[in-house]
Amino acid sequence: MARDAYEVLGVSRDADPSEIQRAYRSRARKLHPDINKDPGAEDEFKELSEAYDVLSDPDQRKRYDAFGPDFRRVGADVDPDAYRRARAYAGAGFGGESVRGRPGGGAPDGFQYSGSVGDIDLEDLLGGMFGSRGRGRGGWGRVDGSDQETEVEVSVEEAYRGTRRTLSISGADGQRTIDVDIPAGVVDGQRIRLRAQGGQGSGGGAPGDLYLIVRIAPHPRYRTDGRDLHVMLPIAPWEAALGASLPIETPGGAATVKVPAGTSSHRRLRLKGRGLPNSRGKPGDLYAEAQIRVPKALSQQERRLFEQLGRESTFDPRSTP
Repeated sequence: MARDAYEVLGVSRDADPSEIQRAYRSRARKLHPDINKDPGAEDEFKELSEAYDVLSDPDQRKRYDAFGPDFRRVGADVDPDAYRRARAYAGAGFGGESVRGRPGGGAPDGFQYSGSVGDIDLEDLLGGMFGSRGRGRGGWGRVDGSDQETEVEVSVEEAYRGTRRTLSISGADGQRTIDVDIPAGVVDGQRIRLRAQGGQGSGGGAPGDLYLIVRIAPHPRYRTDGRDLHVMLPIAPWEAALGASLPIETPGGAATVKVPAGTSSHRRLRLKGRGLPNSRGKPGDLYAEAQIRVPKALSQQERRLFEQLGRESTFDPRSTP
């Protein structure tokens, strides 16, 4: 992440999980690409989702607090104090002439380091910084694999029920396929962490993680807004005027929506809990937007009835709020 995760979410470093969740929901509603059409909103939404993914996971948050933005690249056995000291000395140039860098070494940055600053052995310090991946007396040892990221597209129905995908992953270790379970209730932009499915390590190093970014494909019927779903509800003029109970299809099956008398076009009717499910909290809602339709061709009787209504009604749609 380019910016500090706490800064992105707008919370303090000692914020509890509920504060982090509230902050994410509040900003996500404003930045979601379905609502915010600003060109930069999508990038901000992705940055927000990544920050939330890190800080909502206790293990990731602990490592982020210890190592900052480098937490995914630092080995599991690295001591945080040694890491901070190594970073500090790196920023200070390792004390001038006491440290020599020469090309061609096996270090991650292409240099070999030797020497000391005060009573600190920099070889030991840098070896600890990279989680036993530094150059020891026997040469470079364990190198942990890198984290990887890929997108996976699902339909609204698959996001509702959950699905399974077979992914083809390319990396330095070649091409491989993995089967992935996409849980029910995923939302657009959600990141799913697959432990140890990223780049393969060498010299006995641990594999990295694979992060799936979920994309919900455009749907001919539904529009997603986080966990909420929006759908158009065609209704007849008499149903709008008199009220009606109408059937409606949802990703979870058939339902009934009550149309109040006097409903006009664009009125939103809420079906609570009929949006995308949520394994960690309340599900989304489904909003049916009324769309009044009239017959394209009228029978003689229908025409007479509409003409009679036109003569007797005092309703003026152009002057009525």
